Amino acid sequence: MTALLDLYDVRRFYGAGDTEVRALDGVSLSIEAGEFVAIVGQSGSGKSTLMNILGCLDRPTGGAYKVRGVNVAGLDADALAALRRDTFGFVFQRYNLLATATALENVEIPAIYAGLPLEARAARAGELLAKLGLGDRTSHRPGELSGGQQQRVSIARALMNDAEVILADEPTGALDSGSSAELLTLLEEMHAGGRTIILITHDHDVAARAHRTIEIKDGRIVSDSGVRKADIGREPYKHHGHAPTALTQVSESVKMALRSLRANLFRTALTLLGVIIGVAAVVAMLAIGEGSSKQVVASIETMGSNLLFVRPGAPGTRMRGSAIATLTIEDANAIAELDNIIATVPEREGRETLRVGSLDYSTRVSGVSADWPKAQKWEMGKGAFFSADDQRRYATTVVLGETVASNLFPNGENPVGDYVFIGGAPFEVAGVLSARGATAWGQDMDDVALVPITTGMMRLFGQQYLSSITIAVEDTRRINETEEEARELLLARHGTEDFQLRNTASLLESVQETQKAFSLLLGSVAAISLLVGGIGVMNIMLGSGTERTREIGVRMATGARRSDIMVQFNTEALVVGGLGGVLGVLIGLGVSLGLGGTGMSIAITPEPAILAFSCALATGLVFGYLPARKAARMDPVAALASE
Repeated sequence: MTALLDLYDVRRFYGAGDTEVRALDGVSLSIEAGEFVAIVGQSGSGKSTLMNILGCLDRPTGGAYKVRGVNVAGLDADALAALRRDTFGFVFQRYNLLATATALENVEIPAIYAGLPLEARAARAGELLAKLGLGDRTSHRPGELSGGQQQRVSIARALMNDAEVILADEPTGALDSGSSAELLTLLEEMHAGGRTIILITHDHDVAARAHRTIEIKDGRIVSDSGVRKADIGREPYKHHGHAPTALTQVSESVKMALRSLRANLFRTALTLLGVIIGVAAVVAMLAIGEGSSKQVVASIETMGSNLLFVRPGAPGTRMRGSAIATLTIEDANAIAELDNIIATVPEREGRETLRVGSLDYSTRVSGVSADWPKAQKWEMGKGAFFSADDQRRYATTVVLGETVASNLFPNGENPVGDYVFIGGAPFEVAGVLSARGATAWGQDMDDVALVPITTGMMRLFGQQYLSSITIAVEDTRRINETEEEARELLLARHGTEDFQLRNTASLLESVQETQKAFSLLLGSVAAISLLVGGIGVMNIMLGSGTERTREIGVRMATGARRSDIMVQFNTEALVVGGLGGVLGVLIGLGVSLGLGGTGMSIAITPEPAILAFSCALATGLVFGYLPARKAARMDPVAALASE
């Protein structure tokens, strides 16, 4: 029959040259199923190295090691993990229990990697602890248990997957004589139940409890009492485990991640703070940028999407309004004759002081044509706009904006029909415009007074050229065509391009480009904050991996594959990123709403929140990958030996 465990000329060397250490030097050994074997040797004899190779925690430098005829040299890291999970149970001298987990949770660990469902796992772990006299200690953490109790928890963990072979490394080394005797009795009971027991010890009295004693010295076997015939042919425990599903991996990883983060609350809070600030900054700043952009666009759109604007001055020169004398009322009248024109409004503006009784108010006064409300799509609040007849006869009539009216008539009286002095001349108030509020750049659109362009030229401005011409087109699909026709007309009239012509679409496009740049700037600042948070995530995960090196070793010894460790640590990073993302989005929305309450233009849309949360998750994934990879590639032996 094929031996359960078979070593042939196994060697394990460390270092090279003068520093070479021969921990095992040509060990050949066969262990049958159902044996109770004690491997005895002093410190440094190589017995622990032999146990590590027997338990597939380490690989030999040379020779061959077979488990039920399968050479472990041909197995990759995941296959070795599966072999450890289904075949071996480890009982360590230092117990190697997870300090943040309860006794029940510690016992459950091997079954997690065997894919056992949660309910079945908890039931079996509780049953094992009860059999070992710890039924009332399932919710206690290792720090709340005695040494003997902790060792019994580690035995329950070794039995969780019905391991065929129990490897006990100096299990009595940290126990008193009473607890040692109880432990050895437990090992004998497990052997009587059909399990193969391999006991590593330096104590010959402890080794005497085994049925076969193998002594090792300087990496070589110096004596072997041989197999006891009564042990041969025992029916061993057999457990057919399987890898956990992806859902089980993720759910267990989330649970372990939350436990780990809870164990270091202060450090976790500081790390979360970095992610929270970054996400909140993204949400708030993009809300500010989007709100500002929408306000600007809305202000431009109030002028109408069918408008063309003619300004004085050659293209590329800075427009100074009335300081450039290139546009005239005749130009406006000529443009009005073109096709696809609803209205053409010549405009000349300046600043004047308006007076009613003892009240003075300085405001912008614009001379416009009677078609101004039609072009601007501006309704009247009170009264009526002046007519084309008023324009022809140079009528001294005025239309007030809401701000001007409220300042000159503070008691709320209706100003229509009253007189306002402008430039020393009385103007009859024909009407008051409906209120429109401020533009995106803060200009009060209601702070204006409108007079007929002809009256303004004669009585107020004293000059016959215009500040601008506004053209309202009928068919916006032809706006570019109409713009070109107006350009050609003015070129023919002026003989040179001493004007600038733009439509609201091009103006809107220019503003939107500016706003995009502004939003990009705000987003970049926020992204830097998120990057700093990501570095914090990497820092906590690297620190966590270093602090939990022995935990990683325990998980590997109980069957965790590299992918399991990767998933666990990546999940922890994702949990940090996810928690930071949720809290950051909530805080960012709160800040945005608060700023909106102060009058700032804020636009809250789902896209920035989704983007920021996604970035937080991506930050956790990206910055958690290297620490997770480092943890997954740890050597199980070195990890278990760490302090």
